[in-house]
Amino acid sequence: MNAIVIVLIILVVLVFIALIKTIQVIPQASAAIVERFGRYTRTLNAGLNIVVPFIDSIRNRIDLREQVVPFPPQPVITQDNLVVNIDTVIYYQVTDARAATYEVASYIQAIEQLTVTTLRNIIGGMDLERTLTSREEINAALRGVLDEATGKWGIRVNRVELKAIEPPTSIQDSMEKQMRADRDKRAAILTAEGIRQSQILTAEGEKQSAILRAEGEAKAAALRAEGEAQAVRTVFEAIHAGDPDQKLLSYQYLQMLPKIAEGDANKLWIVPSEIGDALKGLSGAFGNLGGGMPGFNTGGNGNGGNGGNGNGGNGHGSIPAPAVERREEPPVS
Repeated sequence: MNAIVIVLIILVVLVFIALIKTIQVIPQASAAIVERFGRYTRTLNAGLNIVVPFIDSIRNRIDLREQVVPFPPQPVITQDNLVVNIDTVIYYQVTDARAATYEVASYIQAIEQLTVTTLRNIIGGMDLERTLTSREEINAALRGVLDEATGKWGIRVNRVELKAIEPPTSIQDSMEKQMRADRDKRAAILTAEGIRQSQILTAEGEKQSAILRAEGEAKAAALRAEGEAQAVRTVFEAIHAGDPDQKLLSYQYLQMLPKIAEGDANKLWIVPSEIGDALKGLSGAFGNLGGGMPGFNTGGNGNGGNGGNGNGGNGHGSIPAPAVERREEPPVS
């Protein structure tokens, strides 16, 4: 009885194990390689799959999603014999699980070595400056070679990126000095251009200011001349409208003489010939005025009014003309 129970238990366990091996669940974006007696039979896709237990076996499960693999820095020699370290990143995807399993032993290692050799071949035909400025060109060339070589492995290389290109330390120092010199040169050029532009604008401003100032002074002089001309015309018209006689003109003429003699620098001034006529007219005017006043006599002999001796020919009542000072310059020795 106990032996029968043990046998039944063993059979149940075997059936359970057989069911587990028969039913295979493959996740999404994955694939499994099935071998029967060590030979490829089929590829299991995502979902529920049935296999023959103890006959079929799962050789490999492969992720069909896009993979990102960074590779360590690789020393590469440029055309001008400089060693640079280049970091690369590969984006690939398995498109054929059977080929990725049976065509190459380790496709990751194969892609890495192929990337290194291809990168050395591409960089070897470029100098350092072109290498630093041609990343897109290097990426495109590297991707084309890798995609063509890995196609038979069931792998598609989607993208290749260069993470970093590190030249030697001495080259980095030289490049930094060169860039600093270029920046200083550009700064000096910009400073000189700014000073030049500032001087040009200042000169233009001074020129415009001088032009405007000259125009203003010209207009002011014209307005002053016009005002003086108008004043002269007004005075001239007023004089002619008032119809002054010779006596008034003579009196005004005498009033202007002190103003002519003003100033310490006036060493010599000339008395016009018309001064005699002016004095005569003024003397006659005061003589006529004195005829109707006591103490004045316009001519003849005798005593005038309340007194005063004098010659009749000169006239006691006439007012003498004011003395005119003559200033002469000292002779030059």
